[in-house]
Parts: sequence; structure tokens; C-alpha cells
Amino acid sequence: MTTLLLVRHATNDWVGERLAGWTPGVHLNAAGQQQAHELAERLAHIPIKAIYSSPLERALETAAPLADRLRLPVEQDPDLGEVYYGQWTGMPLKAMRETDLWPLLMIAPSLARFPDGESLLEAQTRVIGALERLRRTHPDDTILVVSHADILKAAVAHYLGLHLDLFQRLVISPASVTVLRFAAPGHARLEHFNDTGVLPSFVEEQQKIP
Repeated sequence: MTTLLLVRHATNDWVGERLAGWTPGVHLNAAGQQQAHELAERLAHIPIKAIYSSPLERALETAAPLADRLRLPVEQDPDLGEVYYGQWTGMPLKAMRETDLWPLLMIAPSLARFPDGESLLEAQTRVIGALERLRRTHPDDTILVVSHADILKAAVAHYLGLHLDLFQRLVISPASVTVLRFAAPGHARLEHFNDTGVLPSFVEEQQKIP
């Protein structure tokens, strides 16, 4: 069975302030760097066979400490990247709430398309395609995937059978770990969600894997 460890990138100065999207040069701040190192400590004893990441700096910097510790390369996949927010990229969160699109995003996000960007449905389709490729490539492995909040929420909603319109009910915190285990193609069990602390039972279980 494939086990996916889905990790949101660690914190940076844009979190809670602006929509970073695909803005280049958004790096982890000091708190985020600490989160990334703590994440490496938490997961270092799990037999992770591969690490995949969004190509954006904040995701790569989150993956780096664990990759260094496990001596694994970080494979970049654009399909794990953030939603293409188009004209919304860089927008302050307060300004977002004043747009005509905001009510639709809150009520029926599956129908929303960002100006000059992609729709959330397209973003969900993109990330599910990426995760299904990884599942086929690693049919019996535990792998780490570093991505972004909306992307990971959309993925979790899909595998839980939740309509995309409900995905905003999920919370994915910076440097959190969400664990999906695939029992069959396209069917996953959610074993841990948005975990930002230790994972004692999961780590103990994974250590028993030869």
C-alpha cells in the first residue's frame, strides 16, 4: 500500500497577510525554518522512500532538512504547486474579501475561477493527477509530498468523497502532516490530519516496516 505524508510548507511572512500563489522569492522566515527542522526531527525515523515537492521556494525549503537527514533528493513537480491565482496573486487577504468573487468562493468554490488564473476544480484535478502518478510509481512505499494549503485541502476532500464546495471546512496548518494510506487505487484512508505535533503511534508503526 502507498502511504502519502502530505505536508504543507512551513510559515513565512506572507501567511495570513497576502496570497503568495506562484510569487517567486517567498522564503521561510525564522519561525518557518524552525518548523522545517522540527518536521525533520518528527519524521526522520519513518522509512520514507521518496520526497516530492512543489517547485516554490517555501515548499522546497520545508523539505530540505528532512531530505538532508534522509539523504534523499527532492523531486520537484509543478502539479504539486500552488493554485494559479492569476490577478489575485500577491493580493492582501483583506482586499480579497472585498472582491465580487469572494462570496462565490465561500459558497460554491467549485464554480470559482480566479481572474487570469485557474479554477479550484482545475487545481484539484491537477493535484489528484499528480498524487495518482506517485501512487502508481510507489505502490508499496511511504513518500513525502510538500505542497500548499488549498492544494492539500482539495486533495483530502477528493479522497474523502467530499464535494469541493466543502473543502474550506478543512484546515491545513503550516508544517502540518496529513497521512493518507491507499488500500486500493483511488481509495484512501485518512489516518492523520493536520498534525503539527508528534505522531507517536504512526512513527512506532512505521518503524516496524522492514
